Amino acid sequence: MQVSDALRRSRRHPGAGPGGSRGPRRMRYVVLGSRPARGQGTVARARRASASAPGAGNGVDVHHGLRVSAAYAWRLLVLGAAVYAGFVILGRLQLVAVALFLALVVTSVLRPLADLLARRLPRALAVVVSVVGSLALFLGLLALVGELVASEWDRLGREFSGGIGRIERWLQGAPFHVSPTVTSDLQGKVNTFVSEHRSTLITSAVSGAGRLVEVLTAGVLALFCSLFFIHSGDRFWHWFQEWLPQPARDPWNRAGRAAWRTFAGYTRGIVIVAATNAVLVGIALFVLRVPLALPLTLLEFFAAFIPLVGSPIALGVATVVALASRGPVIAIVVLALIVIVGQIEGHVLHPLVMSWAVRLHPVVVAVSVIAGSILAGVIGAVVAVPMVSVAWAVHRELRAPAGPRQRRTDT
Repeated sequence: MQVSDALRRSRRHPGAGPGGSRGPRRMRYVVLGSRPARGQGTVARARRASASAPGAGNGVDVHHGLRVSAAYAWRLLVLGAAVYAGFVILGRLQLVAVALFLALVVTSVLRPLADLLARRLPRALAVVVSVVGSLALFLGLLALVGELVASEWDRLGREFSGGIGRIERWLQGAPFHVSPTVTSDLQGKVNTFVSEHRSTLITSAVSGAGRLVEVLTAGVLALFCSLFFIHSGDRFWHWFQEWLPQPARDPWNRAGRAAWRTFAGYTRGIVIVAATNAVLVGIALFVLRVPLALPLTLLEFFAAFIPLVGSPIALGVATVVALASRGPVIAIVVLALIVIVGQIEGHVLHPLVMSWAVRLHPVVVAVSVIAGSILAGVIGAVVAVPMVSVAWAVHRELRAPAGPRQRRTDT
């Protein structure tokens, strides 16, 4: 009887002793997902090491460098596909993208003026005064340029006719000695091309008029958005952050503020550089008495927004005007002005003005401008450098540890 009771207790409690008290367990139960025993973990690590060894399993020896290169390659392919998809979407929404970019440019330039006026005026009135006043100044300059071109058009046409004759005589003399038949044949080919492609030129003009409507639409949308960005841009940013998960808000906040600091600094810096170039070119053209000096000065101002290539193109147009109206000597002086302004811009203005915003290597700037022009024409050339600058600033900010410097708010 006692033996049967002991057997029943041993079946109920396998680890119990003969007296019914539990002794040390002799059986170990393994729970799925728990940490394996030391011996089992050692065996598992040995099996994984043998399976991942070069040439294991399939007999192919894959070098470590090749595996790392393959890992980077497929990640770069995914990144390139994402960038391409972004450009495709922006191409479909080009009008909206250009309008938003212009709104951000206007906001970065006029936000300090609105903040200054807001100390004496209500915020809404300060924003309206700064935006409407700047728009009136810009339209006034355009009206002045149109009036100057219309008033000097007849005289400029006569000067161009005489200038073409002077250019032909200059080419026929030393040191070029171009035959008169070459210049006459060139004029004949130009006239023939214009007469044969007149319909194409008219179609291009009509399509250009349609493009002008799109530009005006983008301008109105940019003006509408800039009013709200200048008035309450920080509210838009906080509203956007509310859509993000809580752990992602701090990195996005740091990245967004770094992007805005870089973009605003770049825009203000490039405006200062363009204005300085325009003042230097305008003074030189007025001293040399080149026709249409003010329109050429404004052309230099807007062309300077395309780094490296914009200013030389504008001064090239001024050189052609000077050659046709004032002769080869003045044209050579204007051509020398291209070199002087380029040196001042590259070695004085950009290092002094742009260093506090962002500094990119000239090779990066050149590649960005060329790639942007290939992808999106003139618009791509304009937005390429600020986009690369913003991307680099965000990358540098996210790699830095979060601290009081990154968390400060912008004015």
